[in-house]
Amino acid sequence: MPKSNSPWILGVSASHNGGACLLRGDELVVAIQEERLSRVKRDRVYAAETTACLAYCLDYAGIQPDELSLVVLSVAGSASEGRNNIWRNPFLKLEQNGVSLRVIPHHFAHAVSAFATSGFKEAAVLVVDGRGSPFSDLLPEEQAITSGAADDAEIISLYTASGTSLQPLEKQLVADGDWLSMRPTGMPFFQSLGGIFSAVAQQVFGDPSDAGKVMGLAPYGSCTIPADAFFSLCENRFHFKDVVPKMFADNSRWPSCEEAYKNLACSAQIAIEEALLQLARRLRSLSGSANLCYAGGVALNSIANERIIRESGFENVFITPAAEDSGAALGAAYYGLWQLTGRNTFRSMDRDACGRVYAPAAIAAAIKATPDVCFFKSEDVVADAVELLKSGKMLGWFDGRSELGPRALGQRSIVCDPRRKDAKEILNRRIKKREAFRPFAPVVLLEEVGNWFELDNHDPASPFMLRICKFREDKIREVPAVVHVDLSGRLQTVTRAANGRFYELVKMFFDQTGVPMLLNTSFNVRGEPIVETPEDAIRCFLTSGLDACVFADRIAFKYVRW
Repeated sequence: MPKSNSPWILGVSASHNGGACLLRGDELVVAIQEERLSRVKRDRVYAAETTACLAYCLDYAGIQPDELSLVVLSVAGSASEGRNNIWRNPFLKLEQNGVSLRVIPHHFAHAVSAFATSGFKEAAVLVVDGRGSPFSDLLPEEQAITSGAADDAEIISLYTASGTSLQPLEKQLVADGDWLSMRPTGMPFFQSLGGIFSAVAQQVFGDPSDAGKVMGLAPYGSCTIPADAFFSLCENRFHFKDVVPKMFADNSRWPSCEEAYKNLACSAQIAIEEALLQLARRLRSLSGSANLCYAGGVALNSIANERIIRESGFENVFITPAAEDSGAALGAAYYGLWQLTGRNTFRSMDRDACGRVYAPAAIAAAIKATPDVCFFKSEDVVADAVELLKSGKMLGWFDGRSELGPRALGQRSIVCDPRRKDAKEILNRRIKKREAFRPFAPVVLLEEVGNWFELDNHDPASPFMLRICKFREDKIREVPAVVHVDLSGRLQTVTRAANGRFYELVKMFFDQTGVPMLLNTSFNVRGEPIVETPEDAIRCFLTSGLDACVFADRIAFKYVRW
C-alpha cells in the first residue's frame, strides 16, 4: 500500500477517448476512460470542463481536489485551446486549491505510459498515431530535433528512455495538423500512418474510428495495392500520397464493393506493417537498446505488433495495454511522479485492471433493482460457470476492476466455449450485433500456448491481447470459434498470479474438456463502450442474447415469462 505521506498525482488525457489516472506515490490507485462512465463511445475529454472520469478517480480514493499534490495534463491537440484550459476546470479549481500543474505533449505522455509500466530500466520508445500535439506545445528538446510551424503536429516519435528521463531521437510532423482530410465524396486524404487506417475505415464503414474493423477485414482480401502507393520513404521520413484515395471516388459503404474493400483493407494492413518495421528497425539502430516500448493508437494493430516482436531485432517488446489516448493519462501521472520524487521503481504492469472495485453489496443491489433478473448465490462460481459454458451457454463475466485499455481481459468480458462451430455467427448476429467477418479472441493458459500456437521460439506471453499468432495445424479444428480466416488468433495469455479467478475459469474448463482456452470478447454490444458498473452489465445482459451474467459470488439469469 502507498505510504500516507506519498503524493497524490492526477494525470489527465484531454482527447477523443480521454481519461484520468490517479497515483499515490508509485501505486496506481485508479484509472478510467471517460466513455466507460458517460456511455458515449470514444467520448472526448476537454480539460476545462467537468468530466466524470475526474470525479470517479478522486471519489474512489476518498480525496478532494485540494488534496492533490500535482496535476499533469496531456492534450491531443493544442493545450492553449480554450476548452483545454484546465485552470478553468470548475471541479479541480487548481488556482483556488493551490495545486501545481504541468502540461506535457501528447506523444511524450504516450512514451512515458509505455516506459513507466514496462519494468525496463532502459529502452527505446516508439509512438505512432493519427496526430498528437502541435509543434508549439512540444518540449524544447523535442523542438530542437525537428522543425515546423506552430500548428504542425507530431505523427511519429522515437525516444530513448532511462530512469526518469526520455530523450527524443526523431520526430515527424504533419503540416497544419492536417492528418486526415475528409471529402464530401470519396476516401479521405491522409498524412500519417494512423490516418491510413482512419481513411480506409471512413471509406469502407463510414466512420474513421473503425480502424479495428479494417484489421479484422484485412485477412479476407489480397494485397492489390502496393505500399508505395500509400507512402514513400525518403531520408527516413514518410511522404504520404493521394494515389489510393483517388482510387475510391464514391461513398459506397460495406457490404457494397465487397471484393474491392477486402483488398483495400489487406493492402492498407500490409503497408502499415512495412512502415512500422522500418521505424522499429531504425529505432533499434539509433538507440542501441535491446528493449522496445511501444504506444499510440497504431499500437493496437496486433498483426503489425507480431511482426515487430518477431522481425524488428529487439529482444524484449512491451506494448502498453492502453496504447490509445486513455493511456496518455497514465503517462501524465507517472511523469508527475518522476518530477516530484526523482525516481522510477521499474514496476512492470502484468494486468490491466485499473478501475474501481464494486462491492458484493453494490452488485446485489443492482440485481435486486432490476425486475427482469433473478439470481442464485454460488458456492463455487467458477465451477458453476464452467458447467454453463460446457452446456453451450454464452456468459457475461463481471469480475474485479475494469480494464483501462480497449481490450476486455477478463474483468468485463463475454465468454463462451471455443469448440462451438456456430459461436462466431451467434455472437456477431445475436449478441454483439456487428459484422459477420469480425473475429473473436482466444484467452489461453500461458503454460499451454506452445501446444496450440506457432511461436517459432518467441516469448509466448500476450497478457493484453495485442498479438496475433497462427494456430498449430493440428489444433485448428478443435476451436473453430476463435480461429480467424487466416488461421490465426489474437490471443490473450493468463496466469494464476496475474489473472486470479479468470485464470481459474480457463484452467477448470481445460481440466474438464482438454481445451486450455475460452472465447473472450468485450462485454458490450455494437456502438456502446465496454460495461463499467454492475448496472451497465445487467442492462447489456438484458438487451443482448446472453444466457447468464456471472458476478463474484452470484449468477444472474433472465426471468422467463410464459
